[in-house]
Amino acid sequence: MKVGNVGIGGDNPIRVQSMITCDTMDTEASVQQTIELADAGCEIVRITAPTVKDARNLENIVKGLRERGCDVPIVVDIHFKPEAAMEAAKWVEKVRINPGNYADSKKFVIREYTDEQYAAELARIRERFLPLVELCKKRGIAVRIGTNHGSLSDRIMNRYGDTPLGMVESALEFARIARDLDYHDFVFSMKASNQKIMIAAYRLLVARLNELGPDWNYPLHLGVTEAGEGEDARIKSAIGIGSLLADGIGDTVRVSLTEDSPHEIPVAKALIENIKKTSNAQRPAPNIELSFDPFSYQRRATEKIECGRVKLGGDELIRVVVRQANFDKIAHKIDKMGDYKPEIVYENATAVEIDPFDDAAIAKINAERSTQFVTVRDDVDLPVIAAFRLLAARLQARHPILLKDVFNCRASVPDASHDGGVSQKRPTDFLETLLTASTNIGSLLCDGIGDAILVQGEEAPGQALRLSYNILQAAGSRIFKTDYVACPSCGRTLFNLQTTTAKIKAATLHLKGVKIAIMGCIVNGPGEMADADFGYVGGAPGKVNLYVGKTAVKFNIPEAEAVDRLKDLIREHGKWADPVPKATPVEAVS
Repeated sequence: MKVGNVGIGGDNPIRVQSMITCDTMDTEASVQQTIELADAGCEIVRITAPTVKDARNLENIVKGLRERGCDVPIVVDIHFKPEAAMEAAKWVEKVRINPGNYADSKKFVIREYTDEQYAAELARIRERFLPLVELCKKRGIAVRIGTNHGSLSDRIMNRYGDTPLGMVESALEFARIARDLDYHDFVFSMKASNQKIMIAAYRLLVARLNELGPDWNYPLHLGVTEAGEGEDARIKSAIGIGSLLADGIGDTVRVSLTEDSPHEIPVAKALIENIKKTSNAQRPAPNIELSFDPFSYQRRATEKIECGRVKLGGDELIRVVVRQANFDKIAHKIDKMGDYKPEIVYENATAVEIDPFDDAAIAKINAERSTQFVTVRDDVDLPVIAAFRLLAARLQARHPILLKDVFNCRASVPDASHDGGVSQKRPTDFLETLLTASTNIGSLLCDGIGDAILVQGEEAPGQALRLSYNILQAAGSRIFKTDYVACPSCGRTLFNLQTTTAKIKAATLHLKGVKIAIMGCIVNGPGEMADADFGYVGGAPGKVNLYVGKTAVKFNIPEAEAVDRLKDLIREHGKWADPVPKATPVEAVS
């Protein structure tokens, strides 16, 4: 399919998208931010249109861009107003609608729908959606049917629950309406802030499309909603987007950061390039049945074993492993490292290294009476994800598995004595290291595979440890600090997301295990917060609403007071603790 002059899907490269953050009524700022994104390498730019008035101004924005020689395709972001979509579709190359709130109800009302009531709701939605489909077909422009976890309609919620299946069915309802008009220029997305849900939803969507037939092979837009900022956001994005790309799923991506939009582009491009580098091993993997259900998460059921002073496997924490050389560099600081310390030294762990293709080695371990700690050898010529999935499929489930981020990591430069090279050199750029480790380890953790992890692609022991723990946190596998869900800024945002996020973090960073959502407006409000404990949501200019879960409990709080009121709310619910003196931060360890 085409979005303006940009092809998506098929033999086209994976496309990079982003979104401007200014008020859509500010024509000059909108034009300037779009040009800045295009100059940074963004191939498709999204602009919000919360009202018909905003949608009308897209004519001026697009005109200004074309007059300046910028031909980047423009996507309008529509949520609650079909009228705004109809106006915007006159001027842009693509319309994004969210099935959960486009002409649909989302009031979190618990009720049962009879088949007749459900059919009546679908008929009403069809009546509201058909005019947009007809206009887009007439103009030759595209549509993104963009489902978001947590913003599903009441009708979907009550029939399917807040589940990946509900996300898929919500999108397919709108797709069927489009197809009834013989309109096919659309792309799907299944976004979530929880990577396990996101991954399962996309996999389920692909499976459903395959079942429906070859004429349902529509492009997929990948993204993690509300990833936040900094290193944590890049790790979350790599786990969600990178793992799907590694499986061959995805035609266009948007990395959502609570930062200036141009910062998203190098991360997205690096993710795409990284998959090309790490997925090209020569040894074909056999077609073996997966050891896990790709559509729902369950941790692989292993037996517990003792490994030095800690236990691993079973329901124990997923452990952090380091090599002896790195442990020796930080041994004198271990007592000051708090929650961030290494737990197992690899050389003392008696881990069995095997090639998952080696039938004899697999048979030998499976015949052992005692449970073994097993990992993949560093000289295996397979992509990391494929290698560990193969190991998990062939190994008896009782044996715990140690995950690695890369193989052949100790060969950091080509060896001239071996005809010039190694199969995988240690990444020299930390962003590449982070994305590789997060994609490989994070994907496997979301598959339910892994009882311990070893980041060996990063030489600095402090950075390797920080990365290890942050991957576990981002994958939801081990919570050791406050978790933040923060949406990227856009024209709907009612406060400065970057400064507000910084204030909230400064006040709450010590609240281990508490999940706080920071949302710029009601569109990314109660539904998009998914499973957060508390929410800070823009309600009106200068006013903030506070949530407990999906329920708004405090309204129209002046922005200047809102952070303190959030702290009070956390206290009221027994999740507040006063800060304690900090241990040596892992960033400072070298």
